[in-house]
Amino acid sequence: MWKLVNCKMIQTTDETRVKFRTNISQEILQQLENLSEEYDTYSNYLLENGLRNVLTQEIISYDKNLRPKDRVQYKTTYDKELLESVKQLAKEQKLFINDIIEYSVDHIDFSDVKTKDHKNRLEE
Repeated sequence: MWKLVNCKMIQTTDETRVKFRTNISQEILQQLENLSEEYDTYSNYLLENGLRNVLTQEIISYDKNLRPKDRVQYKTTYDKELLESVKQLAKEQKLFINDIIEYSVDHIDFSDVKTKDHKNRLEE
């Protein structure tokens, strides 16, 4: 993001974001990549949207026996508070974080997804 400091534009790091590494289905990652191109966004913005929607649900219906077998390592950044909430939900539901991340893909609200421009926003 960019900040205006003393009448000059300075590029800064968004302190509300944290790096996180997990394993996610390769098929789901490809699906996210296709969707991100279609909606002019990034995969992690799509995931964050889906995760926020999952957090509003009272119950997660996830069959552990259907876990994907094609998981690969996936590194990205997430909103710090959102990730903490997802970790807590995973603990409460006795699931892994990557289970919830994969589950969230089916709960993305495409009418409310950040675009790529959000990364380059100006904050004062």
